Amino acid sequence: MKGARSDRPVTPRDGALGRRSVGLKELAAHLGLSQTTVSRVMNGSAGEFRIAAETQQRVLKAAGLLNYEPNSFARGLRNKRSYTVGVMVPEISEGYSAMVLGGIEDTLLQGEFFYFVVSHRHRPELLEGYPRLLLARSVEGIIAVDTPVEEALPVPVVSVSGHRHGRRLLAIELDHVTAAQFALSHLRELGHRRIAFIKGQSFSSDTRPRWDAIRRVCSTLELPIHPELVVQLEGMEPGSGPGYGAMQRLLAGGHRFTAVFAFNDASAMGAITALHEKGLHVPRDVSVVGFDDIPSAATMHPGLTTVHQPLREMGQTAAASLLRLIRDGAGEAQQPAILVAPTFVKRHSTAKAAMA
Repeated sequence: MKGARSDRPVTPRDGALGRRSVGLKELAAHLGLSQTTVSRVMNGSAGEFRIAAETQQRVLKAAGLLNYEPNSFARGLRNKRSYTVGVMVPEISEGYSAMVLGGIEDTLLQGEFFYFVVSHRHRPELLEGYPRLLLARSVEGIIAVDTPVEEALPVPVVSVSGHRHGRRLLAIELDHVTAAQFALSHLRELGHRRIAFIKGQSFSSDTRPRWDAIRRVCSTLELPIHPELVVQLEGMEPGSGPGYGAMQRLLAGGHRFTAVFAFNDASAMGAITALHEKGLHVPRDVSVVGFDDIPSAATMHPGLTTVHQPLREMGQTAAASLLRLIRDGAGEAQQPAILVAPTFVKRHSTAKAAMA
């Protein structure tokens, strides 16, 4: 049938493809798979994206039999370049890092660049060693996602939420003041005056600028910040666990609050679980606002009101900026940062403040 995918065995005699080298686009079309899937298998990152073992075997077998030759590999041999970049992330899981990484991959794939991904889990020895490890793999640049880059490197670096500027470092940063304005104005309009805050972990690059923005906006809106209603996420565990623990500590304090502004969506989800276990209804008793707008924020119950951080677009911007710096040759950023605008998504986890 015309256009149908063939599952017959791949052989070197499969038409014209078998008589010459093929590129990513041709290999993907022959297999009936997306270029992204094939690229992930060939980059060795299939496991991270849960690509089926059968699919991986099909891709690798076809790549060998059809003499697959990445365009970047051929260009590298001619130009003595690697066409490879390194990406450093805290961890890879559903949420922040995965969404940024998806945007990075989109742009690098279009630019025919390969990439190495390393996750450091905030371990000091890995934070120190990974840049040298990536340089040893001849990367032409590095993207650091929520990862501090302390030392000057001989290649251009683009950080996502790194909040550090330098001669060879370009930062992609969210406008945290506008983000805080969205969330706090929304709660203020609903009548909330006793708002609890869940701050990020001390190691997160966004914790300090986001909290500074909250304090600034609270002052402008004449919203009091009650010290007894401010808690900080603890531990390095990804997911909702730290938010659950933070809310338990808030509730144990016995102080009244009608709303919570959480550091991210994952901690907001953990907070909602702890509130429900205490017999409190969201949003009738306590309104909850998250941050990031990860996919599960829309499907949880209740749907999470949150600040939308354009994470995929930030990843795309980071990758495009790095490729531009590599292409220009000088490797020096002409501007210290690119500021990204947030939006606000109202769902069902916020409502008018409950009567005292």
